Amino acid sequence: MLWPFGTTWRPVRQKRRTAVDLRWLTARSWTRRWYPQGVDLGVWHGRRTLAVSWFRQRLDGHHLASRVALVDLDRSRHLDVLLAVEEEGVLQPAPIHAGGIAWFGDRLFVAATRRGVWEFDLSRIRRVHGAEARRLAGASPKGPKVSALVAERTRVHPIDLRCSYLGRVIDADGTPLRRVLIGEYTPDDTGRIAEFDIPEDDGGFTERERFSPGIPRMQGAVRWGDRHFVSQSDHLRPGALWTGTRDALTRSRIPLPVGCEDLALDPDARLLWTLGEHPWKRVVRGIPLGALGL
Repeated sequence: MLWPFGTTWRPVRQKRRTAVDLRWLTARSWTRRWYPQGVDLGVWHGRRTLAVSWFRQRLDGHHLASRVALVDLDRSRHLDVLLAVEEEGVLQPAPIHAGGIAWFGDRLFVAATRRGVWEFDLSRIRRVHGAEARRLAGASPKGPKVSALVAERTRVHPIDLRCSYLGRVIDADGTPLRRVLIGEYTPDDTGRIAEFDIPEDDGGFTERERFSPGIPRMQGAVRWGDRHFVSQSDHLRPGALWTGTRDALTRSRIPLPVGCEDLALDPDARLLWTLGEHPWKRVVRGIPLGALGL
């Protein structure tokens, strides 16, 4: 089947039991070059779509490229969009970890770690070919003929935080708000989370509040009403989910995937999405909100 721009879908296996599990049916299930990080929901060409961000690195840890996989949740297919920046009139791979994403209409906000939040325009995605496509994907300049879809950075938003991840805010009645939580990953319990209003086209992020939950290795955060959800990784063991009001977070009995990362709320399907990054253990999981007491 062909999707917009004439791109062939790649399959994703979907299982539904107590949770929804999506698993990659290609080498991305085990590769040590690409790592999944951020997750959010949006609408792409009229279809409900899950977005998963990835970064590419050499085996020595040198960053090469970043991309977003767009997954059609109804048909279990996906395609990739590379993230790029323009430098002196030439597109270059976006050099960011992409640890979290927030999708608002045509605007994709991506956590850029110590460089704030980068914004990409999904309304102007274009196709590149050959050596340029391989370069923006961080691949060898010599290889088979390929083409790729590319989204270009439009703005850099400075944020007075490490910007390891960012997640959406939903009102108590299930209405998505134009706000995000931006937080810091730290190996100890000093990481902070702050809530911001999303800027208009010519504005910047406006901070509303910030707090320190006292949880080490935080990987993602979202809010539904006064209920916060925070993910915590634990190396090669299942991750932990902390829930509650910002000053009274408690650990949920429901574990998260091994190597858990970002979080995303899905008010339409009433799911909390997360994912695992480690090779051979990679899964994108939707946990029913009812099982979390919401």
